[in-house]
Amino acid sequence: MRARAALRFGWLVFAAALALAPAAAIAASPHVEQADLNGDINNVMSAYIQNAVSRAESDNASALLVVMNTPGGISTSMDEIVTSLLNCKVPVIVYVYPSGARAASAGLFVAQAADVVAMAPGTNIGSAHPIQATGENLTGDLGAKVLNDAVTRVRTLAQIHGRNADWAEDAVRNSVNIDAEQAVRLHVADLLANDIPSLLNQVDGRQVARTSGALTIHSAGAIVEDFPMPIWQVFLNALIDPTIAALLIIVAGYGIITEMGNPGLILPGVIGGIAAVLAIVSLANLPLNIAGALMMLLALVLFIADLKAPTHGFLSVGGVFALVLGMAFLINTGPVGLGVNPIVAVALAIITLAFFAGFIQRIVIARRQPAFAGAESMVGALGEVREPIAPEGLVFVKGALWKATSTSPIPAGAAVKVVGRNGLNLQVAQANGEAKDKEKS
Repeated sequence: MRARAALRFGWLVFAAALALAPAAAIAASPHVEQADLNGDINNVMSAYIQNAVSRAESDNASALLVVMNTPGGISTSMDEIVTSLLNCKVPVIVYVYPSGARAASAGLFVAQAADVVAMAPGTNIGSAHPIQATGENLTGDLGAKVLNDAVTRVRTLAQIHGRNADWAEDAVRNSVNIDAEQAVRLHVADLLANDIPSLLNQVDGRQVARTSGALTIHSAGAIVEDFPMPIWQVFLNALIDPTIAALLIIVAGYGIITEMGNPGLILPGVIGGIAAVLAIVSLANLPLNIAGALMMLLALVLFIADLKAPTHGFLSVGGVFALVLGMAFLINTGPVGLGVNPIVAVALAIITLAFFAGFIQRIVIARRQPAFAGAESMVGALGEVREPIAPEGLVFVKGALWKATSTSPIPAGAAVKVVGRNGLNLQVAQANGEAKDKEKS
């Protein structure tokens, strides 16, 4: 009995060891957390990356892997991400991936802030010259100021991590761009990797310098846990685009003005109100230029004024010019170049002009039509005398009996024409040769 019990106990211990072995192996494996910097760099992306840094620190991750594919973005958001990565308490690896991805404009600055920069074959990096939303260079004292600031910033980031500061400066001054192989050869990037597992094997054991002391990356065979952007941030990220913001403002204007011109339709007003709220959310997360916003507000005022004043569309033409200028200056481009797509701006201006031309035409036609209600609608109407008018009597006009007066007597049965109205009394004249109102009471 004792032998059998001992045997059972031995089997239980063996089974428990087998069950706990994978968990122990998992606990012993390095743990790398992944964030995806995919798309424009803006306030939402900045908040997402900062959250990824905080989570990696609290989870004591072996490293934070930022998989990058970006054309650039807003300079203030770029600065926030750079500061967050520089001060991260765990090693930071930026990986430009997959093939076809890029680290352009603001992406170059973010990459140079990482402890390790890796690139997949078929990717590229660079093109960081400060530009305006239209693609033109910033000129004058402002252009020199922005350029010098960007150059100093990128050189500092490259030098901190022992990379090619001269090439980084050239990327800002002259927008040079190189592929992954050239980047590694020129020591702009640290290594070339085909995929994430090979990258983590290559950087295992690498030491990264920090002011508080060097950190060692433990990443061979690491378990990679990906934390994609939450759905609500994906929605906000889609809104934070200068072109989307401009479109929302236009839709809001269309909806509100259509509701004002046709009270009671409800749907245009609801759509316009929702678009207005979304536009505010979008602009609140963009570097708004007050002058551009005021120009777009002026455009809306001019459009509404043209609906009320008989200017034959001249105010709407002025509103279109204000709209185009407003969209051009709506976003403060900064050193990374961001703004409303010029083609979209021109297209919106043409569509808006056509919209208000049709809208104003309808209003003009409506103003020229005779009134269908009130005192004016009775003038010119034909009727029949039911009680002789001498000088007062009764007439039948538009399906009802009315008291009527005339400057000359009119017998019963005669056709009359309304020439005026005073309250509930009509002024009539005999209608010689005109058809009578055949309606009967």
